[in-house]
Amino acid sequence: MHLVAVLALDQVIPFDLSVPVDTFGRVRLPDGEEPYEVRVCSVAPEVRAAGGVFTVRAPHGLETLAEADTIVLPGQADPTGPLPPGVADALRTAAANGTRIASICVGAFTLAATGLLDGRRATTHWAAARQLAERHPRVTVDPKVLYVDNGQFLTSAGAAAALDMCLHMVRKDHGSAVAAHTARLSVMPLEREGGQAQFIVHELPPAPAGTTLEPLLRWLEENCDRDLTLEEIASRAGMSTRTLNRRFREQTGTTPMRWLHRTRVRRAQYLLETTPYPVERIALKAGFGSPTAFRERFRRVVGTSPRAYRKAFQAARD
Repeated sequence: MHLVAVLALDQVIPFDLSVPVDTFGRVRLPDGEEPYEVRVCSVAPEVRAAGGVFTVRAPHGLETLAEADTIVLPGQADPTGPLPPGVADALRTAAANGTRIASICVGAFTLAATGLLDGRRATTHWAAARQLAERHPRVTVDPKVLYVDNGQFLTSAGAAAALDMCLHMVRKDHGSAVAAHTARLSVMPLEREGGQAQFIVHELPPAPAGTTLEPLLRWLEENCDRDLTLEEIASRAGMSTRTLNRRFREQTGTTPMRWLHRTRVRRAQYLLETTPYPVERIALKAGFGSPTAFRERFRRVVGTSPRAYRKAFQAARD
């Protein structure tokens, strides 16, 4: 079983702490097996949560870091404070043994303080990016992405980006189907476009449960390979295009055509990961008019080419 150690230091940010505990704890393999064991550890039996509204009991000590396969570093209310005695050495020793280490939000300051991010690209919450770069000039800070995967070391931006990164690790460990199932259980939101779109993991975007658009969203998923127009989608929904656009904005935060394009990209991601199909065939199966249009849209949303995406995924799975 893969051991995930979540290090809770004083003034730990509760959301940062809960995301890896909850996400890895939800993962199930096709046979129902739980592939991860999650342990919360610290330098003391209890630590204060950010804001001082409650304390967090850590059942395990720093010795857990030496046993872990993955270590996750949540952020702290004051990320610039000195590390408690023993933390930096424990993390450096774990890294030397090949342990995967990931930081969430301003947890990047903890990881950077060990020197393990020197000469590497990293990210953190956009509001703290400049401070991280100034405090650790040997780290290349990129504030425009959801997360950065350097192989052994990963860093994520703030808030929901932690979930993106955790699901990314699940996909690397167990493939798209397992990650997609975990995402649905976590009610994973749509990926963000542009520079913030990295290797985000889903077979298809989950439809918001309980919304009036849910049947239409499922229909779009099933028919995304067709040359659909806004008028045809509105007709299927039994409403005008204007009303459809308004309902989509209200319930999904985007437009029908953007939802469709993202659905197509996710289907393409799944096919790139799980089949040997050439790009031309994947473009057709995912509903793009041409390989050129597919490559352009894929790069715009995912941030890389279909070929590079497939190569990265296959390397991770190997």
